[in-house]
Amino acid sequence: MKPIRLITGFVTVGGWTMASRLLGFARDILLAVILGTGPVAEAFLVAFALPNMFRRFFAEGAFNMAFVPMFSKRVEDPEQARAFAQEAYSGLGFVLIVFSAAGVALMPLLVLAMAAGFAGDIRFELAVEFGRVCFFYILFISLAALLTGVLNAIGHFAAGAAAPVVLNIILVAALALAQTGIIPVSPKAEEIAGLHAGRILVWGVLAAGIGQFLLLWWTARNWGYRMGITRPRFSPDMRQLVKVAVPAALAGGVVQINLLVGRQVASYFDGAVAWLAYADRLYQLPLGVVGIAVGVVLLPDLSRRLAAGDDAGSRHGLSRAGEFALALTLPAAVALIAIPGPLVSVLFQRGAFDASDTAATALAVAVYGAGLPAFVLQKVMQPLYFAREDTVRPFRFALWAMAINAAIAIGLAPVFGFIAAAWGTTLAGWGMVGLLWWGARDMGEVARFDDRLRRRIPRQVLASLIMGAVLMISARLLDGMLHAGGVRYIALAALVGLGMLSYAVASHLTGAFTLRDLKSATRRG
Repeated sequence: MKPIRLITGFVTVGGWTMASRLLGFARDILLAVILGTGPVAEAFLVAFALPNMFRRFFAEGAFNMAFVPMFSKRVEDPEQARAFAQEAYSGLGFVLIVFSAAGVALMPLLVLAMAAGFAGDIRFELAVEFGRVCFFYILFISLAALLTGVLNAIGHFAAGAAAPVVLNIILVAALALAQTGIIPVSPKAEEIAGLHAGRILVWGVLAAGIGQFLLLWWTARNWGYRMGITRPRFSPDMRQLVKVAVPAALAGGVVQINLLVGRQVASYFDGAVAWLAYADRLYQLPLGVVGIAVGVVLLPDLSRRLAAGDDAGSRHGLSRAGEFALALTLPAAVALIAIPGPLVSVLFQRGAFDASDTAATALAVAVYGAGLPAFVLQKVMQPLYFAREDTVRPFRFALWAMAINAAIAIGLAPVFGFIAAAWGTTLAGWGMVGLLWWGARDMGEVARFDDRLRRRIPRQVLASLIMGAVLMISARLLDGMLHAGGVRYIALAALVGLGMLSYAVASHLTGAFTLRDLKSATRRG
């Protein structure tokens, strides 16, 4: 993939992800207004987290990290590539059908594993009810993730990046429908605030999974990959895929255990599951737009370059991906640390979401912001391993990161409360980056950022800190407007605009990153 296609891929995936995240904000704003941080909100967030956790475990994480490099090496022979993709599709589908049915049957145990603090109150009953409705989401979204891997490997990024937009459109529509009164309210729903909306929302999750799958299936079919229902075969290719995927699955499981630990800690503090979830939405915006875009595009590109022996091109691609990611992620991280209160207040504080919820969520936003560069750097560095079909070492590193997370989240919870879970996530993220960097020392210069990026990183940090100072001063000056009804939206937009402008000016003055750099990157190769 030439640099212009690499950058174009980042922009395509990042642009669609931005659209999805903005719709996700609309969804979560409605969720905060209608459900707040009460029992229905917490039950829904845990129930929705269950299929999402296993989706990352089965498809977007373990399976695709093993599948994409193997598939990328076969794309030059379309018949061989189609046969391999069909075998993987059938095998994954069979496993997921069995797993989904088992998950529905064992839902009470899964809810306890996710949030033991729910035991004995209404949140547990509601989470089990919601989980049984939306758990089959994992089947459709995981098959959609496999189809996304196929399309990404052949250089078509738009449909896979656009699919999450379908999810958020359907969930926003479900929340809006719940407010219309068209669907009758059951007697139980009348007794529990928000239950009617929660029930409509979980059915929306299942509908969204089906919608995303159909979009990806149709797109893959149009590009020559028509996936059908066939009997699974344990061929030599599938044996190799499983051999590579199992360590990646274990690594993915460790990552999910980290999230699980955080939710378990939060479940013992009323409202904390929701506070962390809303904070997660804010830091996931830059993580999704930048980190996921880089990871999705870089893995197939590195796989092809390494297979062709193009070490110089591999290093250049890695360095430009790192430069692109840090240039956008460092200022985002500083902004989340500098002005979390105004961001949370303007976006979420209304209806059932009050000032105390804002204060707790803002604290979590700042802590997650400190880990944002680490989460993105993981997306940049992991393809170095996965492109070589090396999933064992990332698994070992993930175990160490899990130990860091558990020690901090559980050990510090009695002292610092729910925020210990956020600190565990952030510090484990930085630990994982350090281990990935250390582990790549035997890969040679391919795994090292080039001189240009090493010079740019301190300048990017400086430019981001200048922007952070501007944001903090501006937030104080605009404080009255940020709490004044409809004017606060204009004030927040002005604050964001000032941040962008100050970062652009600081970047130019320090030489951190300029539009000329982006243009030159797209012309090379």
